[in-house]
Amino acid sequence: MNQPYLCVRGLQASYGRAQVLFDVSFDVFPGQVITLLGRNGMGRSTTIKCLFGMLPATGGAIEVDGLQTIGQPSHRIARRGLALVPEGRQIFTDLTVEENLIATARPSRSDSGTNAWTLDRVYTFWPRLKERRNNLGWQLSGGEQQMLAIGRALMTNPRLLVLDEATEGLAPVIREEIWRTLAELKRTGLAQIVIDKNVRRLLGLADRHYVLEKGRVVWHGDSDALRAQPDIVHQYLGV
Repeated sequence: MNQPYLCVRGLQASYGRAQVLFDVSFDVFPGQVITLLGRNGMGRSTTIKCLFGMLPATGGAIEVDGLQTIGQPSHRIARRGLALVPEGRQIFTDLTVEENLIATARPSRSDSGTNAWTLDRVYTFWPRLKERRNNLGWQLSGGEQQMLAIGRALMTNPRLLVLDEATEGLAPVIREEIWRTLAELKRTGLAQIVIDKNVRRLLGLADRHYVLEKGRVVWHGDSDALRAQPDIVHQYLGV
């Protein structure tokens, strides 16, 4: 089997004197989709902050493409091929759609460039963004802002896309469009880490699941294993 693109081992982190991550370990292989599951406050978003260097880890190891990233600044970690679609979208509201997309764009590492994410490819993926390319971010609907947040992340040409509550607060029809988007991205071979509350859709999308409880991974397995253990979903996710 291929080596993991992302390898997290024994990750620990604290907010001040309060330790919030104790022993978080997981892998993401090229092209694989995994989830981080758990109730709010159990360590999912904190883990993501550590991955991107937004919160310093106090122990453990994080390797991206074989290189240790703990202690590295966020921009250097991103250059290793990680891209984040943050909770709440956090687009640049005073920039146009097109300015948002090109603000952090980075060329593909591929020599051929045939699968590179460019403005044309993003606009083909989401025609609505092309229609609104001259609109300011604050003029977009919530769903359009989420498409823009994903498109902006893709314009960095990542090898691993991390999505934190990408469907939160959206209308049902827009949520379905986002789920179709993630499935299509998986078909292109893009690895993903997805945090979301919709377990049913995650079971159909992801290859493996990691359940966090009080800063620890308390269960992990594939979708078939999670379907076979509904008590896990009820106990740790409350659904």
